[in-house]
Amino acid sequence: MGMEHVVRFPKGTAPPLSRVIALLAEHNFPVQVRMVDGQLTLPGEVPPDRWREVRLGTSGGMVTLTRRGEELAVVIWGNADPPMQSAWNAVAWGAAQAGQGKIVRPEGLQEPSEFRVSVPIPDSMRH
Repeated sequence: MGMEHVVRFPKGTAPPLSRVIALLAEHNFPVQVRMVDGQLTLPGEVPPDRWREVRLGTSGGMVTLTRRGEELAVVIWGNADPPMQSAWNAVAWGAAQAGQGKIVRPEGLQEPSEFRVSVPIPDSMRH
């Protein structure tokens, strides 16, 4: 069983993945595309604009992004350790920030800036 953050976007579509990756790198959290729609990728390969599922390699492990209409699901395994959960939070924040989206939380929709201070994030992003 996995854990997921859901990110909703005002324009109904997720931002380009390149924008999410660049934003995370700017905040000292580099990620690498490892798979696109079930196919392995080469280092530095740019995924097509119309991807359905992407797996990102992080320092903590693999994070999966899945498009669902107007939402993006950010998913990890349910038994993820704290560093992996921090990576998951970072990717969800990056997607929301890059696309002007909001993260669905039990208490309602949360702005990326609020989310970032309410969950554990990687130490490298605390600057």
